[in-house]
Amino acid sequence: MGATSIWHWIIVLLIVVLLFGRGKISEIMGDVAKGIKSFKKGMAEDEAPAPSESPKVIEQSPVKPVERAEAESSKAS
Repeated sequence: MGATSIWHWIIVLLIVVLLFGRGKISEIMGDVAKGIKSFKKGMAEDEAPAPSESPKVIEQSPVKPVERAEAESSKAS
């Protein structure tokens, strides 16, 4: 009872064709093919090297020294 024979697959295929119809199945397969083609195209675009952008320059300013004399005098009191 657990084994699937060719007759089981034929019956399942017949039910699928009756439910969806031949036109609907071919439509679905066409949509799947378009999706795969679109995916491959997107992957090919990702592999193309990105245009090199000029490096961003960060302006650096000198750091103000911390005045520790005030902090030390307040601790001593």
